[in-house]
Amino acid sequence: MDYTLIDSPVGTLLALAAADTLVGLYFMDAAHAPRPGDDWSASPRHAVLQDTRRQLEEYFGERRRTFELPLRPTGTPFQSQVWQTLQDIPYGSTRSYGAMAALLGQPGAARAVGAANARNPISIIIPCHRAISADGRLNGYAGGVERKTALLELEGAWPPQG
Repeated sequence: MDYTLIDSPVGTLLALAAADTLVGLYFMDAAHAPRPGDDWSASPRHAVLQDTRRQLEEYFGERRRTFELPLRPTGTPFQSQVWQTLQDIPYGSTRSYGAMAALLGQPGAARAVGAANARNPISIIIPCHRAISADGRLNGYAGGVERKTALLELEGAWPPQG
C-alpha cells in the first residue's frame, strides 16, 4: 500500500493508493482511519497520490467541483451502492439519507444508508459530507460535524437557502 499525508484546510488527510487507484482518503484523527503498517510505503511521488493532492488543492481553492481520479473503495455490495449514490450528488447540493435509500429502491433503509456513509473509505472525493438528515440537520459525519459544515460551506450548500 502506498500512502502520503496531505495537509488541507480541514485537517491532515491520509491518502492511500494500491497500484494505479485511490483506495482511501481519511482524516487522520477519524475513528475509522487506518494506521500505516509495516507493509506500507510512504510514496508522496506516486502518480495517483500526487494527482489526489493536486485535485484536492484545486477543490479547496474553489477551482474544482468534480474529481477525476481512479477510485476503488472496498466494501459490501450495499456500501458500494451507497457510495455510488453519493457520487451522484452534485457539488453544492445535499441529499437526505432517506432520499438516498429511496433512490436505491429501499425506502426504509435510511439508517443503513447512514451506516454505509459512515464507512466511506474515500472522504471528500466520494462526498459523504453531502448526506444530511431528513430534517436538514448535519450529523453522522465520521470527520466531525465541524468539518462537514466547512465542506458544505465551501461548496455553497450550507447554510441552506430559502
